Amino acid sequence: MAEKRNIFLVGPMGAGKSTIGRHIAETLHLEFFDSDQEIERRTGADIAWVFDIEGEEGFRQREEAVISDLTELQGIVLATGGGSVLSKDVRNKLSARGIVVYLETPIEKQVARTQRDKRRPLLQTEEAPREVLERLAETRNPLYSEIADIVVRTDEQGAKAVANQIIEKLGF
Repeated sequence: MAEKRNIFLVGPMGAGKSTIGRHIAETLHLEFFDSDQEIERRTGADIAWVFDIEGEEGFRQREEAVISDLTELQGIVLATGGGSVLSKDVRNKLSARGIVVYLETPIEKQVARTQRDKRRPLLQTEEAPREVLERLAETRNPLYSEIADIVVRTDEQGAKAVANQIIEKLGF
């Protein structure tokens, strides 16, 4: 690859952005980043703690700064947080600085993949996870679609197969 292109993965929690992103990065010999892990690395605390102390607004500000920094790099694969697309600035930077891949996932799969995960603050409420995920999908899915260069469903095959499908669609 003469030009180092960035691949940015967007989609809801439980879509497999981190797992699929690692496979893509490994196959294409690119560096992999996960915006949530980068926030944790920079703050020295986990996402749940950031949410508890700073609220969702504070977390989103940190997320925006991290994504802004990471999208400045060249030749990376970035798995973004599910809510990162709520920021118009983030959407603009993702669109302008790389190829955006939307990992589309049905609510049923999200529920199954996230049900035991205690590291997802938005699901740690009295509200049923399915209801939370449906409400988030209503707001976020149109934003994922708006900036996506490629849309791939992740419910019918494993992470490695999805990663290979994305690589094929990208023509790498």
